Amino acid sequence: MTGPATRPVTAVLGPTNTGKTHLAIERMCGHSSGMIGFPLRLLAREVYDRVVKIKGPAQVALITGEEKILPRDARWFLCTAESMPLDRDLAFVGIDEAQLGADPERGHVFTDRLLRARGREETMILGSEALRPMIRALIPDAEIVNRPRFSTLSYAGARKISRLPRRSVIVAFSAEEVYAVAEMLRRLRGGAAVVMGALSPRTRNAQVAMFQSGEVDYLVATDAIGMGLNMDVAHVAFASLRKFDGHRQRRLTVAEMAQIAGRAGRHQRDGTFGALSETGSGAFTPEEILAIEEHRFPRLEHLHWREGEPSVASIDDLIADLEQRPLSPVLRAAPEAVDLAVLKRLAEEDGVRDRTRGAAMVKRLWAACGLPDFRKLGVDPHTRFIARVHGYLSTGTGHVPHDWFAAEIARLDNVNGDVETIAGRIAGARSWAYIANRADWMAEPQLWAARTSALEERLSDALHDRLTQRFVDRRTTVLMRQLGGDAGALAVTVAEDGAVSVEDQSIGRLEGFHFVVAADARASDKRLLLAAAETRLGAERARRAAALATAPDGALALGTGERPEICWAGHPVAYLRPGPALTRPRIELVRALDCLDKADRDRIKARLEGWVAAQVARHAAAIAAVEAMARDPAATAALRVIAAALGTGAGLAARLPLGEAIEALVGMDRQRLRKAGIVIGALDLFDPRLLKPVAMRWRVALLAAQSGKALATLPPPGATVLARGAPGASAVMGFRAIGAQAVRIDLVERLARAAHDARAGKAPFTPDSTLATSIGIAPATVDRLMGQLGFRAAPPEQGVPRWVWRGRPPRVKAVTAPRDNAFAVLAQITGRHG
Repeated sequence: MTGPATRPVTAVLGPTNTGKTHLAIERMCGHSSGMIGFPLRLLAREVYDRVVKIKGPAQVALITGEEKILPRDARWFLCTAESMPLDRDLAFVGIDEAQLGADPERGHVFTDRLLRARGREETMILGSEALRPMIRALIPDAEIVNRPRFSTLSYAGARKISRLPRRSVIVAFSAEEVYAVAEMLRRLRGGAAVVMGALSPRTRNAQVAMFQSGEVDYLVATDAIGMGLNMDVAHVAFASLRKFDGHRQRRLTVAEMAQIAGRAGRHQRDGTFGALSETGSGAFTPEEILAIEEHRFPRLEHLHWREGEPSVASIDDLIADLEQRPLSPVLRAAPEAVDLAVLKRLAEEDGVRDRTRGAAMVKRLWAACGLPDFRKLGVDPHTRFIARVHGYLSTGTGHVPHDWFAAEIARLDNVNGDVETIAGRIAGARSWAYIANRADWMAEPQLWAARTSALEERLSDALHDRLTQRFVDRRTTVLMRQLGGDAGALAVTVAEDGAVSVEDQSIGRLEGFHFVVAADARASDKRLLLAAAETRLGAERARRAAALATAPDGALALGTGERPEICWAGHPVAYLRPGPALTRPRIELVRALDCLDKADRDRIKARLEGWVAAQVARHAAAIAAVEAMARDPAATAALRVIAAALGTGAGLAARLPLGEAIEALVGMDRQRLRKAGIVIGALDLFDPRLLKPVAMRWRVALLAAQSGKALATLPPPGATVLARGAPGASAVMGFRAIGAQAVRIDLVERLARAAHDARAGKAPFTPDSTLATSIGIAPATVDRLMGQLGFRAAPPEQGVPRWVWRGRPPRVKAVTAPRDNAFAVLAQITGRHG
């Protein structure tokens, strides 16, 4: 679309609920042809359904990255901004939410459409009033029309979830937070619908339908609802005012707050907004409230830009064009997007350059790099995926093979699993849908597009079912309405032992912070009574939170379950998760504590972090010490190698693989190891204190936390010798396998010292068998151990076995490897290659 100077451009600016999108749809339908670009696939699909009712399915097209409905006689096109076909000659073109040109991640797309997308007869740019100076600077001939909001938007104060009015939307900024709020609403109010940008249109529509029909009175959503999704909302409550924008955690801008809050109220009906917190970072400031109510926001000072028609003469020309600086002072070069990052990585591969010669192949490579990272894997894994796709597109027939495509979608075709699992499969299906909807990437694109569409529909239906099962309790919803929502009027008592009663009827127990419904409660009353109880458990949970935040060391303990957990009053309150080091695990509170205020959770987390640090310092000091040695730049290479091995083994390491490093230790190194408690034994390096029962439990918990796996089986208390392969008889537990038995390594060291004390040079000698017998080591095990220690059997004397010292077993030789190999790096650290 060229020649914008002679084509009229109208910028329709204003806050939410001004009818901008409705106006654009009317204008488009009044022309012989037209197209509108939207910020979300969900919104494009919603408007597509509206236009189909006006024009009929044979003349309306939907084009998004992973969905394409393109009738042969299509004249009206509803698209995502990225998917707008700019080469079509259409009478009308509209760009919705054009202020997104200021977005660091996708802004360059909206800026490009604002500058280049033009209708033959009319172009309409829709956006907030903040866009006005950008329109003036970039399209000086554009006519700017301001649209006032149809209804009033006012601040209604902060309210807890339990006191939110019906027809409320609660906005959160992560899937975890959305799920936590929805779960709380299920307990308190019978349930909620859920809307997130990652949902498929089918799932989103099914969830919204529950809210619109009144089946549920609440909807929990991400900020995706801020982009024009129209629902019957009376109040918008912010669960938080901070979000992760892909680079950092930051507070929302006032414009972003207003965009979301503006979903409240519809047409002439007024709406309200508020927060769940009265104080802290989750509360609105007076200045923010005034700006939102009066629709006064800072004007945009720049938009992000990237060349929209880069040269495809060569890969280098393409990259150079994509990285060139804008000429206009109000435009800024867009930060490096995922597609460009992938392109630059692929450009470094000789095979890619060899296959990408000529403009057509460069254009094909750039199209492959545009495949979105729906699964949010990160640049490197996403690059590997695109490299494989491009490999097929640039060799052979130039098509993605059917067998690979079919196998991948068959792997995703599974409707079992929880919400997160099915949502992950839908994200994977979107990648294959995107590939199938590229007409030149598949030999039979229509066949595979239909299959991926059917797969997404099945998964979407399953996801809707899981969301409904997890977050909607229809019985509670109905009963709450019968009570007029006043479940709090019922008397709730919590006994000292945690028993909870409503109206003198026992309904369950409060175990820690988790409420468990009594098994014998009547089914007809259970949900209603539970909802009533939840409204009154806040005070008891707050009291328990205060007690936990100040709990003495003796009240906390490691749990005995399969996962590394911290228990208080016999109940798990937190898990140990991977941290920056083995001895510094991250503390993750259990979900049962989500009911507490953030301040209470923060205090509890701080207390548990202090307790864990103290316990590690008390029971696993040697592990922390060797971790510090491994990171110490002043330490010798040999000491760092040994310390790293000990750190990996949580204070234990076999001697044989470390033979060269041990020989390279200087006196100061050995002194540091001894000071840390490390014994350099005949067969193992270890701290004897780590073999004590409590220390062993902490070692196992720290290793499980770092690996994300279940706790290893502990040996029986006081065990010194176990059958080989018995539970707990492993190296990680401090046992050395010798023949049919496993012997604790500190006892192996005692036997080794006793043998060396008994020998005289290299003369045959008979060791004292009393120690081995008292420990419970079999004669055959003793024979094997003597061999491992460097002794060989001598002729017996009067039937008594004798041994001769032959010297320490040979050390493990370093692996010879190329200089750029990881083994070469290790060899350099130990000084093997100079």
